[in-house]
Amino acid sequence: MDLLQLLSWACIVFTVGMYSTGLPDLKKMKESKSTDNIQFLPFLTTCLNNLGWLYYGILKKDQTIVMVNIIGALLQILYIIMYLTYTKQKRLVMSQMLAAGAVLTCSWFYFKFLPEGNIKLSQLGLICSVITVSMYLSPLTALVEIVRCGNVQCLSFPLTVATFFTSTSWVLYGHQLNDYYIMVPNTPGIFTSLIRFYLFWKFASVHQSPSYKALQI
Repeated sequence: MDLLQLLSWACIVFTVGMYSTGLPDLKKMKESKSTDNIQFLPFLTTCLNNLGWLYYGILKKDQTIVMVNIIGALLQILYIIMYLTYTKQKRLVMSQMLAAGAVLTCSWFYFKFLPEGNIKLSQLGLICSVITVSMYLSPLTALVEIVRCGNVQCLSFPLTVATFFTSTSWVLYGHQLNDYYIMVPNTPGIFTSLIRFYLFWKFASVHQSPSYKALQI
């Protein structure tokens, strides 16, 4: 097994592991028949992100990207279905899903009429990269609040570990392929994970063990 194959398997294992950190929320929703304290938008945005990268993987003919994002999209769809089943705010959730569907449809028509080749691949890669970076950076405001109050109970340590290894493996994989659309957007995930590790080291000792809360933290 060469280095690229090893990194490919690392990307698959760590990324599926990261997506699986939503399973405790799934269990919580099923047991409580409620979606209290569980956010919907992280599931929806992650699903859209998976579908975008899936299309990128298909155009690039990269089986690793395709496999990871098929699994990720299916898991997010499962989370979405369970959330829709138990939420009391069905109208709000449906409106968000319709908006996401409209964005997805417009994007599909836009890329459908672009000429095949590097232009389509580059534009899709850029859009997917921007979404991925925004998802990695979105918890920064919450991290500022954690620093202010000195409480890390809203952070998930398993998710932090999974995010760190996932981001690192994709950066190395993108480097091997010389693909900046893979390498660059995953770099912020490493830095935000390191910040969270520091917060755990600094504050976790004075609080109880952290539990899983929101997917995007």
